[in-house]
Order: sequence, then structure tokens, then C-alpha cells
Amino acid sequence: MASTLFRTIQIHPFFLYPTALFSRRNGVLYCTMKSSQTQTATQEKQQPPKVKVPQHALKKTVDKITRDYEAIIGIETHVQLSTLTKAFCSCPYNYGSQPNTNICPICMGLPGALPVLNSKVIEFAVKLGLALNCKLSLNSKFDRKQYFYPDLPKGYQISQFDIPIATGGYVDLDLPLEFGGGHRKFGITRVHMEEDAGKLLHSGNGDYSQVDLNRAGVPLLEIVSEPDMRTGIEAAEYAAELQRVVRYLGISNGNMQEGSLRCDVNVSIRPVGQSEFGTKVEIKNLNSFSSINRAIDFEISRQALLHSQGQSDQIVQETRLWEEGAQKTVTMRKKEGLSDYRYFPEPNLPEVILTQEYVDSISNSLPELPEAKRRRYEKMGLSMQDVLFLANDMNVAEYFDETLSSGADIKLAANWIMGDIAAYMKNKKLSINDIKLTPQELAELIASIKSGTISGKIGKEVMFYFYYRVKQFKHFRVQQLFYLQILYDF
Repeated sequence: MASTLFRTIQIHPFFLYPTALFSRRNGVLYCTMKSSQTQTATQEKQQPPKVKVPQHALKKTVDKITRDYEAIIGIETHVQLSTLTKAFCSCPYNYGSQPNTNICPICMGLPGALPVLNSKVIEFAVKLGLALNCKLSLNSKFDRKQYFYPDLPKGYQISQFDIPIATGGYVDLDLPLEFGGGHRKFGITRVHMEEDAGKLLHSGNGDYSQVDLNRAGVPLLEIVSEPDMRTGIEAAEYAAELQRVVRYLGISNGNMQEGSLRCDVNVSIRPVGQSEFGTKVEIKNLNSFSSINRAIDFEISRQALLHSQGQSDQIVQETRLWEEGAQKTVTMRKKEGLSDYRYFPEPNLPEVILTQEYVDSISNSLPELPEAKRRRYEKMGLSMQDVLFLANDMNVAEYFDETLSSGADIKLAANWIMGDIAAYMKNKKLSINDIKLTPQELAELIASIKSGTISGKIGKEVMFYFYYRVKQFKHFRVQQLFYLQILYDF
């Protein structure tokens, strides 16, 4: 199998040094692979035109069919950790760096290179395990997961198999009102540590791919959910909640567009009332929460149609890709089983042993998490719409809390942040940390409006000065700005 794979890799005649296996272009190393596939796929005979079915009629038919089936959905989420160096070496990782500029013999899987575990990976894993209400394993270990792929230089991935660092947790979340609202609780099977693989840069015409090993060895935490979700909306909101949790913890930026948070969705369906699960299909290439929702809805419809047509045997355990342009899933490869990975304990790394004192110290340092913050805001009398908006972004929540600590009215503070301030941030594409109005100044502005010193309309004009004339008035407080505005208008 290995010889078959590596026959597709184009290499130049090499000399005595390992770097000669790579092409050098402008000081950057590349490994180039030639595709063994011919161009015959593009020269296939044209298929006869298909009869077009009106979309609204097709949707009604699909909706009617899917009502007879229940979807079973689980998600495997990979969180890229914000450590200064990689998991097992001292190489940094900076998103967007030139290919193969942040690598070393360990990243490249060269013989004799030994890994050394980054202690921050353990700390972040414990933080996430506690935040997800998991039971921590005080004694865990690393394992080798064997598989061959061009962007995996060692031919195996260092991961955790039978003794992960955290198991048996759950996550609470609230669905947005536009999706029906309601509280949900989804189980977490396990959280385990592992390293990332490299990245393949495919050519435009598909003739070859280039290997970038910058990402190889970057630390990941994989979160495996229980199959508790039933709709695409629930799955998307589950992923969004995990993003909030890792951002609140400060262990990852959670940016899906950068690959810092990646979700692989497992979908199966079964007739309503049946207890046995159907055949599971994995979906990859999901780079947004809306993609997760749409991909799951499409896959549910695809499987339900096959069931209704008596072709359920065509639903096989496989990995499918979500094509955003075509809005459909397509076959990528047949899914491997656990036996194909041939796990065994990693011989070059010791066991991971945690003390209860270490776990307690991390537990005591955890911030207030999104679920606790939502419940606190709810007790203040805020609507669920307000609660979800304010708690969604940690920085917005901190701004709101600081405004309240300066004596502002709860509802007025929420209205100002969700209204004029949010609109300004959206128009200017700023975060709340970038605006000039401090929480203390907003509290003074709200107090002036509430006491009748100024009207709400005047208050918005005062905010105008903060946004556009901050250099002229940055040493004045809110009431002084109000009088300056009167003089300016006069």
C-alpha cells in the first residue's frame, strides 16, 4: 500500500541531505505529488439531459418522506490549541506562513527525531474537560494511529485511543428563538489530545498537489459527542457552543475559516420508532455553522429518499465531502474501521499523570462559562434574545458586566449595546474592544438619560461625538460632552 501511494509523489534526484527530497522555490521547500489519475474523467461521454423537477415540488416530496424517519447525528470536533509551540517540538505555528517554513526533523518525521510533550497541551485539555463537565483520567497515555497519507510524514499520528484524558461529559445550550428556542443538553463521549497533520495544496486543474508541513504537529483536542442531535440546527448550535467555550477558556481562537475549529459530522437515519441505528455516513469540509446545518439537511434527505425507494443498501459507511457550490455531499472515500488504524501505545512518550492538586488549581482558575453567564443574565430579567446576544461574545459580555458595575440600568445597558453600539460595530467592522466609548462612560450616559438630564435622542448625538470626534473631546466626560454639543449646535 505504501509503495503504491508513494509512486504518485514526484521527487527530484536527491543527494545526501533530507531536504533534497523537496523542490526549492524562493527559499521555501515544497513536496510535489503527481496525480496517478488520467484525464479520462473529463473526457467522458455527455450524459443525456435529465428531466427538471420544480424545486418547490421536490421540497414538498422530500419533506413528506423525511417525516417518516428520525436522524441520528454526532459530531467530532477538532480544536486547534493556541500554544506558542507545537505539541511535540519547539516549532511555532503561525497561520498563513509560507509553506514549510515552520518545520523541523520532528515535524518532518525524520528517523531518530524524538517527541517531547508540550505541557500547555495538558493544561488546556484539563481546562476543556472540566468546562465540558467530563470525568478526568488522572492516568492516561498516547497511542500511535497508523495510516498513510501524503501530509502525514511519519506514517502515523500521535493520538489517544483507549484511555483519553476526559470522558463522559455534556454541554448545555439554548437554541435561538428564530429556530424554535428551548434548552438542549448534548452528551460528550470523550476529549482526547492529538497532533494535527500537514496540509495538501491542490493545483487548479487537479494534476498535482503540494505538501505543506507547517501544520504537522500542531496540538489538537478532539471532542467526540454522543449521537444526541436530531436536526442540522441542533448540530450547528452545538458546534457554536463549543466555539464559545474554547474562546471563553482562551485555549483557541476557534476560527473556522482558519481551520482552528473543524467539525466532522456523522449522520444516519432510521424509521420513526426503530431503536437500531442506521448506517453512519461521515461528512467533511464543513467550514461554517450554516454549512453544517445545510450539509446535514441534505444528507438526511438523500438517505431518506434512498430508503423510500428501497435502495437503503446504497447507504454505505463512507466519508463524504460537502460541496458548497453545488450544495450537496459527494463520496470522498470509504470509511476506515478501528482495526485499520492498528493502534498501539506510543513508545517514545511517557504516561500522562495528573495530581488532584493540579486539577483543582486549574478548576479554580476557570472563568465564568457561557452557560453560567446565560443563566445569570436570565435571572436579571433579560429576555432570552438579549441573553443569547450578550453571552455569545466574551468581550461583549465583559463590556456589559463592566457597564453594570458602574451603576447602569440593566435593561438600558443591554438595549444600548445591542442597538446603537452593535450597529456601529457592524457598519465599521469593529469589535467592541475597538470602540472609543468605555463602559464607565456608557454608564454615565445611561444615567443622564434615566435622570432626565438629556433625552435619548441627545444621548445618541453624544455618542456621535465619541465615534467621530474622540480626538477633540477625549479628556471630557459625558455631561461635559453634552454641554459642548449644545454650544456647538448653538
